[in-house]
Amino acid sequence: MPASDDRIVPVILCGGTGTRLWPLSRESFPKQFLPLVSDQSMLQQTACRAMGPGFAPPVVVCNEAHRFLVAEQLRAAAVANPRILLEPVGRNSGPAIAAAALVAGEHNPDALCWIMASDAVIADVPALHAALAQAAVAARAGRVVTFGMQPTAPETGYGYIETGAPLAEAPGVLALARFVEKPDAARAEAFLADGRHLWNSGMFVATARTLLAELERFEPALLATVRQAIGKAQRDLDFVRLDPEAFGAAPSISIDYAVMEKTRQAAVVPANLGWSDLGSWAAIWEVSRKDAAGNATQGPVELLDCERSYVRSEGILTAVVGMHDTLVVTTEDAVLVMRRNHAQDVKKIVDRLRGAGRKEATEHRRMYRPWGHYEGLIKGERFQVKKIQVRPGQKLSLQKHFHRAEHWVVVDGTAVVTRDNEEILLRENESVYLPLGCVHRLANPGKIPLTLIEVQSGGYLGEDDIVRIEDTYGRS
Repeated sequence: MPASDDRIVPVILCGGTGTRLWPLSRESFPKQFLPLVSDQSMLQQTACRAMGPGFAPPVVVCNEAHRFLVAEQLRAAAVANPRILLEPVGRNSGPAIAAAALVAGEHNPDALCWIMASDAVIADVPALHAALAQAAVAARAGRVVTFGMQPTAPETGYGYIETGAPLAEAPGVLALARFVEKPDAARAEAFLADGRHLWNSGMFVATARTLLAELERFEPALLATVRQAIGKAQRDLDFVRLDPEAFGAAPSISIDYAVMEKTRQAAVVPANLGWSDLGSWAAIWEVSRKDAAGNATQGPVELLDCERSYVRSEGILTAVVGMHDTLVVTTEDAVLVMRRNHAQDVKKIVDRLRGAGRKEATEHRRMYRPWGHYEGLIKGERFQVKKIQVRPGQKLSLQKHFHRAEHWVVVDGTAVVTRDNEEILLRENESVYLPLGCVHRLANPGKIPLTLIEVQSGGYLGEDDIVRIEDTYGRS
């Protein structure tokens, strides 16, 4: 980005596991990648709010394990030339924002960064852009500006911002008096009534120069380790891999604690955007379209004598009778049922499942890979069956297994199969056997997705029984 470029740099933080939206959101496929309230994922909606002539390509910070999901979803949303920074380990928003500011400011130290989480819903995008324009004025004057959402209820699940006096240099922007932790119900009622407290949206606007100066002032060790992680970063494909040792040494701290609660440059733009962080199933019920009885549904659902409930199914017919103020979420391998007022307790169930070693706590049956995805169908003693889908033009790694043989049956599309020194073309209803130890690869040369059924047999069927000999995506 040339030094004269005054476009706003969107910085999208794409970490987090979204455990409060289990069982739909899991560690392997968290909520920011899910289409919760529209046909687009939360990440795609976030990126599309920051597209157009006034915006530079985004800087996206994500977990290394989700890199191909991020790249594919941005490509599908027509986001051009994103810079994707890969965190080798989660360190909260402070180090993530430090890394993004260093990258955004490489060619223009005064690049204006708009920092936002990837998993919020905003109903009024024109109002968002108007608030952004106000924030930009203050940010270019050296402020670190956040967006305070006008509260519509005595919400105890959000942090609050107490506002101060208006800023003369930036119309519509107020000084930020202090941050307030999530309150109890009585304090939340008082905040709603006094008009001086706003919900903390977690969005910020500041120049890279200001962010780095404030980090240097308050968290110099954090900035030093992140600067080292950027200096030693490796670049491959569309990704910037932050150095694991240096980034792992950074303290795990939020930008609120690292900078916003300490700086004298903090400011806030009050806004009414129809904002929600979709932090629970109750929040999704709030923003969903409802019937006359206050019910919101998605998927194959039948309700009888229900009121003010949210029922969602990802495929299995879900019938609910005589339930009020209830949340029901059905996936292929798990069902969640609870009262709406217990929506914040889902994390407790996930922690219990994780402690019991249940893979449903963290993994979906469908697992995404850079070439497409696979889905477990049946698992028995010494065998398992999967459905594999490969996107057009993509191919798996050239690989071999030490403990299992495989049988592939094409059900849709065309496959080119490498088996040792052979290359085999398979069409619908054709199959191939891959004996234990053979070197093999699957590719889709066609224009439509390739779908096949894989039957594995052997003494060990773990995903780590794989030796990659050659891989298009740089995996070891």
